[in-house]
This record gives sequence, structure tokens and C-alpha cells, in this order.
Amino acid sequence: MQGSVFLEPGETIDRIYFPQSGMISLLVVSRDGDMVEVSTVGREGALGLHRGLGGRRSFTRATVQIPGRFSTIAAHAFERVSLSTPSIRDMIAHYTETLWAEAQQLAACNAVHDASSRLCRWLLQSADHINGLQLPLTQEFLAQMLGVRRTTVTLLAQELQKRGAVKYSRGKVTILSRRMLEDGACECYEVIKDQRLALKLGVNW
Repeated sequence: MQGSVFLEPGETIDRIYFPQSGMISLLVVSRDGDMVEVSTVGREGALGLHRGLGGRRSFTRATVQIPGRFSTIAAHAFERVSLSTPSIRDMIAHYTETLWAEAQQLAACNAVHDASSRLCRWLLQSADHINGLQLPLTQEFLAQMLGVRRTTVTLLAQELQKRGAVKYSRGKVTILSRRMLEDGACECYEVIKDQRLALKLGVNW
């Protein structure tokens, strides 16, 4: 369900999660409890995949942002298969590099781009992850993901709805015009999308 936590920072990774639908957010949590999203995991990836290379701990809080179906496997079983299969180890390395690149891109995005363009980018990314246009998202969750106040998200969502880009009601965002969101998003959306596409195609940068 939305808000379920699979991993906390510092926890040993004992299971690997493969989203069949839905989306997992990876969050950095401050001592004061503030959170900001540094990456996401959808159908193209897995949570804790690097555990296949040996014992690992989580660096972030992993939270279900969009509910869906998740397959899971015990980490020790996945590690056993991974250590004897070079192609799986290569896949883990490529995916880990992609998440690292995405985290760097989002760090820059959060630092230099305004909240409106970041919201458009985030909605598009989420829609891509679930291959759909209806996103069950509360304004509180959106505020946490973007690192802004809830009142800011309210104003931004109202503006997007006024322009006809989205429809927002009762904790659900429906994308009405991807084109309008793409026009409003920062370049980070295309950069991250290209990185994910390269991962899917098995392209080395």
C-alpha cells in the first residue's frame, strides 16, 4: 500500500523487490525528519539489486509511492545465482550506475530548477514507471518528493489543472496532456528518460 516502507537507511538488505506495477521512491531522510527523493524504481528495475554482489546495506528509505504488485526474492538466494552468472552481475552494475547517474541529475535538478518544472518532470517520470496516466498521489507525498511545502504543491497543482494539463481530486492526479507537462518540465526529464532507455536496451554510455 502507499507509504509502506521496504527499507530504512542503514538496514541490511535481505530481500530484493521487483515492481511489476507501481513505483518505489528512494528518499534521503534528514535528522529532523525532512525527506527528499533521490531516485525511483519502477518496472524497469529492482530495489536492492546490488545486494546480488554480496552483503549490502540501504543508503536510503525505500517507500512505496504508487501502489502496485511487487515480486520478491530472498537476498541470499539472489546472491547465490548472481555470483555464478556473469550476465546478472553485469546487469546489476549497469543498473546501479543508472541509479547513480539519476541521483546526480536529481541533485542538480533540486538545486537549480524551480518547483513547477520539477513537478512536471516528476509527474512524467511517474507516469512512465507505471505506464499509465492516473497517479494516486496526495499533495503531502508530492511535497515530500519535491522537497517543498504542501501549500506550494497546492498552488502548482491548481495552476496545472487550470491550464488543462492535469486533473487533481481526492488524492489522485490524472494527466490530461503529456505535451503540456513536457513543455513545462526541465531538461532533466529527457536526460533521465534517455538513461533509462539505454539501460533497457543494454547500451553502455
